[in-house]
Amino acid sequence: MTTLYGYFRSSAAYRVRIALNLKGLDYDQVPINLVKGEQRSGDHLARNSQGLVPSLVLDDSCVINQSLAICEYLDEEHPEPALLPSNALARAQVRALAQMVACEVHPLNNLRVLKYLTGELGADEAAKLAWYRHWIAEGFTAMEATLSTAPSSGDFCHGDTPTLADICLVPQVYNAERFECDLSAYPTLQRIAAHCRTLTAFQKAAPEAQPDAS
Repeated sequence: MTTLYGYFRSSAAYRVRIALNLKGLDYDQVPINLVKGEQRSGDHLARNSQGLVPSLVLDDSCVINQSLAICEYLDEEHPEPALLPSNALARAQVRALAQMVACEVHPLNNLRVLKYLTGELGADEAAKLAWYRHWIAEGFTAMEATLSTAPSSGDFCHGDTPTLADICLVPQVYNAERFECDLSAYPTLQRIAAHCRTLTAFQKAAPEAQPDAS
């Protein structure tokens, strides 16, 4: 049995849940409470030396970390429905969109960064929110400019089927909404995210639908 170690509000774990659901794969979930520090336990560090989530464990032996690596593994092992286009240029375009979120926005706004801001650096709540909203605006402005003009944009980020780009976008939109970011300047992103959320695979992956939701 495949087991996903994650946290209901982790956007990286959220991505993997979407991918697993789109592929129609069965999996167990083991919650790792990031707020309580369970990611720093010896057991979890043994499977993920960074002390992060998600970790995907296959048959109680093989472990894959990092959400994009997990999603691409799932796509290679279970090719249908595809998360990446068949054309090399289109694959690069989808990966670029995914990385705009996963490599540029998310690393600046994840829980451990926010805790460092308010802890070691002494930032107050207003400063933390200003930081968060600034980086959302930086990333979403660029994505909006790209997607609103790209000929390949459709119901989803690329064409009319969900790809790795949508898998990354929806959790980041969820987080932006949670932190009450003004998303009015991003109508294309909002339209795509709303369409994704009509699909069962995205609905089942939503944080509020997880067993550890609180």
